[in-house]
Amino acid sequence: MAKLMIRGLETHVDIWNEEAGQTLVALHGFTGSTATWRNLAKDLPHVRVVAIDLIGHGQTAVPEQVSRFTMAEQLRDLEEIFCQLQLETFALLGYSMGGRIALSYTIAYPQRVSKLLLESASPGLRTAKERMERCERDNALAEKITTNGLQSFVNSWENIALFESQKRLAKNVKQAVRAERLAQSEKGLAGSLRGIGTGMQLSNWDNLTQLELPVLLITGSLDVKFCNIALEMKALLKNGKHMSVNDAGHAIHVENPAEFATIVKEYLT
Repeated sequence: MAKLMIRGLETHVDIWNEEAGQTLVALHGFTGSTATWRNLAKDLPHVRVVAIDLIGHGQTAVPEQVSRFTMAEQLRDLEEIFCQLQLETFALLGYSMGGRIALSYTIAYPQRVSKLLLESASPGLRTAKERMERCERDNALAEKITTNGLQSFVNSWENIALFESQKRLAKNVKQAVRAERLAQSEKGLAGSLRGIGTGMQLSNWDNLTQLELPVLLITGSLDVKFCNIALEMKALLKNGKHMSVNDAGHAIHVENPAEFATIVKEYLT
């Protein structure tokens, strides 16, 4: 566990299996933190797993300005983190929001990333109209979080259709996911939605064809929307592979952690 001062922002990083040779950097989704990847690190004892609390999340300091939450700022922060940790090249894994960030980072710094693994992630929205509509929804949700508080938000967030398949998980697993969400701050989540939400991000669809490195797209078979996005992405990638995990939804690392760890391990070796 480390606290790094990154461009004026105290940033929380967890590193597991420090003596391992290979490095995997892992980026969590919206409402997540480094805790997202604790079990994966246990299942990959021969891989050094570096997890980062992204802006607005976990134990990373919350910026005052919404402009500090943008994708461009987050990418510069990541590059500074990797410089401070002296990471030359590494495999990069991102889930959902973290996948959008991981893809954007790889496009900006292709020489850094040896392999890219994207779990339930998209390259953003294609049209300005879609982005504007999404911004309006994200801003409304940010307003709701600020007004009604974190617990009210988490109560409704865990019941959205995207997480329907998590209803059948063991009680302790559901409690762990809920605890991770409740450990966030209203200001952090609202800033994240306003600054780096899907609507705020420029589309990366046209950049997919320029990527030379191996890219693995992992989706759950029950998450039809993201399965379709992955198939469209694969068609544009030079070195893309898509794996669908049966009977899992959006968060495969939560719903089928053993299979998820196996997929990651096999792709890294």
